Amino acid sequence: GKRWEELAKKGAKVQRVLWASTSTKSPDYPDTLYVDSLIGPDTVNTIPPATLAAFEDHGTAARTVDVDVEIAMKRLAELENAGIDLKKVTDKLLEEGVTKFIDAFDSLIEGIGGNLKSIIK
Repeated sequence: GKRWEELAKKGAKVQRVLWASTSTKSPDYPDTLYVDSLIGPDTVNTIPPATLAAFEDHGTAARTVDVDVEIAMKRLAELENAGIDLKKVTDKLLEEGVTKFIDAFDSLIEGIGGNLKSIIK
């Protein structure tokens, strides 16, 4: 819109959405679900190797992130009407995701520290 155009003229850059950990966790869903359905402009997807291999084999390379937005909005309303608090769910997922990243980082640092100790001896 007009507001964005003015910002862009002043050098503002588009903030890209980052889709992270896009492997499918449930065997009930297609293995490329979170890649096939999240393709769009100004997006970045950190695809795990197994998911990338699956996508290269049988994924669909097409703009999908903004297709059927009306249906998505209807589904969100259905969740709310069913008593599901989407904010609570997303807050919990955010908390769990951050914890996993912290744990992975701590493990990485611990591993590096152990390697340094063996080199310095």
